[in-house]
Amino acid sequence: MIRPIVATDWGRVWPIVREVVRAADTYTYDPAMTEEQARAIWLEQPPGLTVVAAGAAVVVPGDETSPERIAGTAKMGPNRAGPGAHVATASFMVAAEGRGRGVGTALCRFAIDWAKAQGYAGIQFNAVAASNTAAVAVYRRLGFEIVGTVPRAFQHPTLGRVGLHVMYLEF
Repeated sequence: MIRPIVATDWGRVWPIVREVVRAADTYTYDPAMTEEQARAIWLEQPPGLTVVAAGAAVVVPGDETSPERIAGTAKMGPNRAGPGAHVATASFMVAAEGRGRGVGTALCRFAIDWAKAQGYAGIQFNAVAASNTAAVAVYRRLGFEIVGTVPRAFQHPTLGRVGLHVMYLEF
């Protein structure tokens, strides 16, 4: 089930965000990002939206007693203000235990449907690490195209400098 985030979810979302950001292998966020910084970046204000993928299927460490597990989260909204506000963007984070189970795909489909319903002309992902082959495969399967790659723009912790793709899905 994908639903809008509520205030009481943050305590279960922050460990996912922290894990993904500290791995430093998919996002351009500072791995030393604090919880306060993450909260300010991840929780979208209208017209944007932050959601969680919740349910009982995935047990996330530290979340064993909750009747509703949070396996992933996404944020979406306009990619730019003003003349660029007709194009959406979105970002996704999935707990390690939820990867490979369709959580990321479900979150991406939700973002696409949301953007279409909001009247956006398409969705642009600004910085998809070329080494994040699982995400690139999901996005391509859902119709996104790589419209450009900035060579060696992402410093991967083990692979060194890899490209950052700009990906787009036009509605």
